[in-house]
Amino acid sequence: MASAARSASRLLRSAPASFRPAARSARFALPAQGVRVAARRGYASEAGPEKSSGGSGAIWGIGLAAAGGAGLYFYLNGESTPKGPFVPTQEDYQKVYDEIAKLLAAETDYDDGSYGPVLVRLAWHASGTYDKETGTGGSNGATMRFAPESDHGANAGLKIAREFLEPVKAKFPWITYSDLWTMGGACAIQELGGPQIPWRPGRQDKDVAACTPDGRLPDAAQGQRHIRDIFSRMGFDDREMVALIGAHALGRAHTDRSGFDGPWQFSPTSFNNEFFRLLVEEKWNKKKWNGPVQFTDKSTSTLMMLPADMALVNDRAFKKHVERYAKDNDAFFKEFSDVFVKLLELGVPFQTEDRFVFKTSE
Repeated sequence: MASAARSASRLLRSAPASFRPAARSARFALPAQGVRVAARRGYASEAGPEKSSGGSGAIWGIGLAAAGGAGLYFYLNGESTPKGPFVPTQEDYQKVYDEIAKLLAAETDYDDGSYGPVLVRLAWHASGTYDKETGTGGSNGATMRFAPESDHGANAGLKIAREFLEPVKAKFPWITYSDLWTMGGACAIQELGGPQIPWRPGRQDKDVAACTPDGRLPDAAQGQRHIRDIFSRMGFDDREMVALIGAHALGRAHTDRSGFDGPWQFSPTSFNNEFFRLLVEEKWNKKKWNGPVQFTDKSTSTLMMLPADMALVNDRAFKKHVERYAKDNDAFFKEFSDVFVKLLELGVPFQTEDRFVFKTSE
């Protein structure tokens, strides 16, 4: 299905900006068998070759932390419990990835037919709380399991993604929530036709005391100054900021969460550079409605852009990257992959330098 998703992306990139879908059901959802899908809503309020390794001594510490759940894992799977601490190998992590991919393909009752976008949003928001000055926040901890962090406005609706991954956690109890959530985001991007996302284990779950304060995630109603304040706190430059916001290729906004409404592109379950192409080529007008300020495309009035999205073309330094990604999907994929990996790893005290590149589903 990966090749089908990428074929869909190429078709979208060749379609004129004035393309008008016939109806909502056909407008936003590619056939489930045509793209790796299975949905829960996905709105982000603001989304060289790597070495891979099996179970080396470098990740021994990870195995010690996972040992408690490992016994249950082997018992439930009818396997004899090995002697000594359980040290997950790349093959073990591939099985977790495969389980997430299987659920994405099987469960298509969410939004536009895939839970993938909301898994990306979960990974993004779990990681995007990092503060380079204090070393707090980030994906290491999975503190969104607890209030008040789970109740922060920017995290509205992410309970859906967390619950979606619970059956995977139950089947593989040795993996931490911190690793599971980030792997879920990497899996969703790959399964929806996006670039490979090299991933490495080593995150440890923390308790409620490690919850981050509200206000660390991007506010979609703000402009370029806010974008730079939020992203520079994590250590990103202008190019990386624009690439990360390209995750808006997936999913849609929801009035019951952010207050905004609608998808960014015509196929919100296909990862591609359409978000950037539409930003550049389409004319965007302020939407006339009773909700917060957002913009709608002149051609069909079915798509939307947020004030923070429009800031990318209103700022000269940001716009040059938008234009580059709009013209070159390969460049976007490469640079998005690099910076998304960086996002997922912020503040994590890894015990290994090796990353895994997971095989996508067929």
